[in-house]
Amino acid sequence: MSFHAIRSIAAGAMLLAGAAGASAQSKIELIFPDVNSPDVPRSVAMTEIFATEIGDEFDFKPYFNGTLFKQGTELTAIQRGNAQMALLPPSDFAKQAPEFDILGAAYVIRDEAHLKAVFDSEVGDQFRQIAREKLGVEILAPAYYGTRHLNLRGDKQINTPADMAGIKLRMPGGESWQFLGEAIGANPIPIAYSELYTSLQTGVVDAQDNPLPNNKAMKFHEVTDQIVLTGHNVGFGILIVSSKVFDALSPEQQERMRMAAKKAFDSSNAEYLKQEAELVAFFEGEGLKVYTPDVKAFQDFAQKKYQESPLSASWPEGALDKINAL
Repeated sequence: MSFHAIRSIAAGAMLLAGAAGASAQSKIELIFPDVNSPDVPRSVAMTEIFATEIGDEFDFKPYFNGTLFKQGTELTAIQRGNAQMALLPPSDFAKQAPEFDILGAAYVIRDEAHLKAVFDSEVGDQFRQIAREKLGVEILAPAYYGTRHLNLRGDKQINTPADMAGIKLRMPGGESWQFLGEAIGANPIPIAYSELYTSLQTGVVDAQDNPLPNNKAMKFHEVTDQIVLTGHNVGFGILIVSSKVFDALSPEQQERMRMAAKKAFDSSNAEYLKQEAELVAFFEGEGLKVYTPDVKAFQDFAQKKYQESPLSASWPEGALDKINAL
């Protein structure tokens, strides 16, 4: 082979390599920080369904177990351009847009079907507008995590909110979460999710509240003794993307991203519902006492707490009635 032929082949290889590099660089980066482990249903749905359905022009980069940003700082990271997506609870939005408080209040969202109905309604459109105008993010879809119940150390029987007096209940940081703890009669203490197992194990807190699938995934049953089925709050996250990123997409890409989110969460929601139906027997088999308290007493207590709190003043006018009517 002549020198000129070899040089031509080498030049061609360099061009191909350059083209491949340019193609890789042209992908739209989607950094996704998340506090949860990669094997929970919603994480699996994001990596196996969402990441595939959005298409090859996107580079979806998940960082699980809180390895990239501390819990509660993900929204700020998006606003600063250090991340592009996140799956966050309403309380994280409420820090900058208090209107979101209503979505995390006790006994407002009833179940998974009601959650979907709310975000598919006029109320959902209202919150999309608030998120865009106040937070600079686009809401894609809600993700059901399960219904939150109390999970405690010790054998004290919990039947009404009065029985929660003095109970140190771990709640995420932020006024909304802390008030939710008060609304079921407890003494809330802010502790990061990643530190919760050790905090229960050492007695820093007496209790935590999470959906049953979370309890199993995080192995909280190893360091607690009972589960009280209060059903006081539907756990869910809202998948968001930076509005700057979203607005730069074509209409077809935007729709594909929305549909990818819905398809992903249809899958994970179904898995959470299945797990919830099976987990009571699992926890009982692990030696935990599982029982239902006076739920009406908890509902009445929580409703009165919210009505008397300035938090409810931030709720969009008429939103509660519209949500209740769905």
